Amino acid sequence: MTAVILHERLAADTGAVAEDEFCWIRWLRDGRFPWLVVVPRRADIREWHQLAEEEQHRLLRVVNGLAAELERVTGADKINIGALGNLVPQLHVHVIARFRDDPCWPGPVWGQGVPQPVERTPRWLARLALPEGVWTR
Repeated sequence: MTAVILHERLAADTGAVAEDEFCWIRWLRDGRFPWLVVVPRRADIREWHQLAEEEQHRLLRVVNGLAAELERVTGADKINIGALGNLVPQLHVHVIARFRDDPCWPGPVWGQGVPQPVERTPRWLARLALPEGVWTR
């Protein structure tokens, strides 16, 4: 398997949560939102449909599991899931907790307002439970 590195923009804008041989799980350093990013560790994959079918299903399980867990720990009004990739070509999936009183509600988060940089690990992240044996912290 070809060695895969995390895109430089994802590395700069996110912090590590967990990883395994299939994917990295990162948190976006924007204090306005509880925000996770899932990045499959596959070379030259830009789109979900480019993954092998079993990996598409695996990615779906990871994203859905994280969405449910993010909803549990934050009490979000809505969970947004998206894989845009217009600026970062490496396939990555955003999982974002949204609230009716957040600064972008009800619109999308992309291109709205000014990100609030966060250096410390947010409290919500410490409460996030990852399934046993799936990822390492």
